[in-house]
Formats: sequence, structure tokens, C-alpha cells
Amino acid sequence: MFPIRDVNPTAIRPVITWALIAVNAAVFFLLQPQQSPEADEFAYEYAAIACELTTGEPLDITEIEREQCRDGTSAPQPFPDKNVWLAAFSSMFLHGGLLHLGFNMWSLWIFGNNVEEAFGRGLYLLVYLAAGLAATVGFVATNPDLTVPLVGASGAIAGVMGAYLVLFPRHLVLTVVFYFVVAIPAVIFLGIWFVSQFALASESSGIAWQAHVAGFLFGMAVALPFRRRLLDNTLAGHDPVRRTA
Repeated sequence: MFPIRDVNPTAIRPVITWALIAVNAAVFFLLQPQQSPEADEFAYEYAAIACELTTGEPLDITEIEREQCRDGTSAPQPFPDKNVWLAAFSSMFLHGGLLHLGFNMWSLWIFGNNVEEAFGRGLYLLVYLAAGLAATVGFVATNPDLTVPLVGASGAIAGVMGAYLVLFPRHLVLTVVFYFVVAIPAVIFLGIWFVSQFALASESSGIAWQAHVAGFLFGMAVALPFRRRLLDNTLAGHDPVRRTA
């Protein structure tokens, strides 16, 4: 399945969603090296790594080479000045390739504007960033000794998708299924997406499905207690009388 767009117009200009897309694209095209070994070195220097967040220390050279966390050696650290906690934030704006970036930004483009309208710009940005951090926590909790960099906005965007599911379950998502375009209710589309993450639960997939699951559940948990209020905010924006009050 590949989503084309949702049938859920907004009454706002989703400037935060646009800005997030622009920042992610700028980091990928202007800052991230595209070829190895520079690309790998950049990821180890600026991306979140589960082992580093578990120990609170940057990896040393043997931990990287052996892919083994806390190996008991005192080898030199390639990036001794790395702030491993700040990397949990910067990691949300790094991507492993053009397809990775493209699919993430397309998903944010489809689902972000409605969630931004419901939460309001400031709170939406806060939820987005918090979902990304929650996704990293979920990933580290299930992979505490992993020494491979975690990159991508997928966890944060999964949080947006989780909030969308709570707020707009009946709105339609135009989706390419094989060679056909099908209008699928968001609850079905996002439900299938969520369940499909568990099919990636193998080391060979190379996909941080745990981060996706954690981010999605975080977005749902944030939106659910305030669903009525958030929907009222959305309706107010579409009501000309209430909008000018």
C-alpha cells in the first residue's frame, strides 16, 4: 500500500509541517555526506546509538569494529566530544538514503497538516519532537546494547500518525493497492501500517520497527485524553462565525 493523500482538508497553512519537511531535506542534502565512509562516520558522530544512551558514553573504536557494547576495553573514542543525549534529538533529522527521506516526508505531508491544525502549531511541534524521543526510548529499551546508529524521522512521524488515528479514524486515505487507487478509512490504513511493523521484527530487516511502534503509541496516548477538545479546535477553524469570534 502506498498513500497518495487523505480526504481531510484543513483551514490553516501547516507551516510547522512545511518547516519540518524543509529542515529534514536541508540536513540530508546540505549536511549529510552521501557516500561511505564519510556517511557512516557522520552517522556515528551525530546519530543516536543505543549503547551510548545506555552507558552515557561515546563508543570506542573496538565497540564500533566488533559491534559489541561495553566490551571492557579502553580503546580511543573516535568522537570523544559527542553529546550522546543531544544525538537523540539530532538523529530525528538524519536519514539513511533518498528513499528513506522521501517516504518519511511524504507521510508527514499527508498526515501532519490535520494534526497540526488540531493541536495548534506550538503544541504540534512539541508533540512531534516528544514522539521522536519516545520512539528512541522505545528502541533503546529493546536494544540496549546495539552499536548501530539510529537515524530517521520515522518515530516522530509515527507519533503524528498515531494522533491522526485517534482524531480522524473515519477520514479516507487514497491509497495505491497493486494497480488500483482505493479510498481506505484511516483506521484501517493506519491499523494495517501498525500491524505490519511487527512483520519487520527481524535483525535482517534493518528497520527500527520498535521505534515506529513506540512513536505511534505515544501519539495515540497524547491525543486520546484530549480528543474532544482537539476536534473542537479543528471545527472552530472550519466555522467562519467561530473563527472570527
